[in-house]
Amino acid sequence: MGEIEEAIERADRESFTKDPPKTLKGQIGYLLKQMGSAKAVAQELGVTADSVNRYRRGARKNARADVAAKIDDAVRQRWQPMVRKRRQKQAAATGGITVETRARFGYTSSAGSTDDGRFRRLTVKLPAAYAQRLFDARDTGASDQQMREIIAEGFKEVYFQDGGGRAMGLSDVEINDIDYLDLDY
Repeated sequence: MGEIEEAIERADRESFTKDPPKTLKGQIGYLLKQMGSAKAVAQELGVTADSVNRYRRGARKNARADVAAKIDDAVRQRWQPMVRKRRQKQAAATGGITVETRARFGYTSSAGSTDDGRFRRLTVKLPAAYAQRLFDARDTGASDQQMREIIAEGFKEVYFQDGGGRAMGLSDVEINDIDYLDLDY
């Protein structure tokens, strides 16, 4: 999973209106409701159906660390899908998406200006169209680089060119060496 996709996942988790189950028994119970059978849950987690049933009954109170991480990820992926969809739809329709990052930005521009990449810490609210493009790219399995290009294009328009008010000779913006990237919508 790339940096951009992880940032989208974090933003989704922040939109939860209710915390997901924390206990192993509660998490397994939730997964069983969502997936229908112990066999389906076991297949997703890479364990046996008997293990899933032991977790459900409480006969096993703790899972191995790797299995516990898989259980937690499976629950979080399925938790409150309607809340996630509503927030993403709102961001893509009207709200836009706020990108906070510290990364090296490089760009191609007209002669006489510098295009040396340098680290910048930016917080920029990108319009709804960029949120829609980012969500569509993630849903179609786009690479992290392709999603970076969408964000870079948004930064070019909103931050560097100030919506068409300056730096019109700027043709390409690149994001490299990301220290951190956080999204909010």
